Amino acid sequence: MSDKPPLTILLCAPRGFCAGVVRAIDVVEAALKRFGPPVYVRHEIVHNRYVVDALKRKGAVFIDELDEAPDGDAPVVFSAHGVAKSVPAAAKARNLFAIDATCPLVTKVHREAEIHHKRGRRVLLIGHAGHPEVVGTMGQLPEGAVTLVETEADVPALAVAEGEELAYVTQTTLSVDDTAGVVAALKARFPAIHGPHKEDICYATTNRQEAVKRVAPACDGLVVVGAPNSSNSQRLREVAERAGCRVARLVQRASDIDWDEFSGLRTLGVTAGASAPEILVEEIIDAFAERYAVTVETVTTADESVFFPLPRELRDAAAE
Repeated sequence: MSDKPPLTILLCAPRGFCAGVVRAIDVVEAALKRFGPPVYVRHEIVHNRYVVDALKRKGAVFIDELDEAPDGDAPVVFSAHGVAKSVPAAAKARNLFAIDATCPLVTKVHREAEIHHKRGRRVLLIGHAGHPEVVGTMGQLPEGAVTLVETEADVPALAVAEGEELAYVTQTTLSVDDTAGVVAALKARFPAIHGPHKEDICYATTNRQEAVKRVAPACDGLVVVGAPNSSNSQRLREVAERAGCRVARLVQRASDIDWDEFSGLRTLGVTAGASAPEILVEEIIDAFAERYAVTVETVTTADESVFFPLPRELRDAAAE
């Protein structure tokens, strides 16, 4: 008999890597295979230090801006979060070999914003100021053509000219519930506002939040494996708190766990943000298994089979 207290871990599924993250990492690895190191990557390819460090060891060089990349034919990869139009334009001006790893679901939002703009509509972007995806989406249109809306409280203060047509798009990694509130407020104030044909919040964000909603009410505590600068990971923590979980924490590694907060547990929920690899989930479970007699139960709320192909210039390398 174990002298450790029993602990049931409810493991959320889906969790962890989404198709866009898998594609972005594969882009860097395929570029390294085809062209050899160094491959320059503008910003973190995805928001996860473990992933970034692993790619560094293979020869990826992460830079903040394009001017840190030397002239020459070494590839420069744009991250999964997307970039403003000025970035590929600057790369082209320097004859850099640019490879775009933007998630196709982010690109979908970019195209929606462009279409609305061409139709003479002012674009409202629901999202978080300063997030790379928001910076990239706003940068698809001329300055001033996109207005950022972060919360319901921003809606009454929007200055809109009489007769001005409006449309909204959203960041792909938002809280489903929060965004629904902002959209409802926009539609209440501007009944004629145009929205996306299909929700902009991506399938992976929605599915991971639904799994947490299912698990969190039954848990004494919940761990979200992910990075603090990962929007979708932060939203998972918030969803768990709103669902009634007493202690919901975002951690990057097992060494980040505050064991005083997670003492006396009987049931623990575990999930992972869309850019967190499964090896880190296993590390967290192993850390709890050192202190508890652990039983793991997987709670599945959706099956995911989405796949995004590599950019055309790398598909031959993948086939090899």
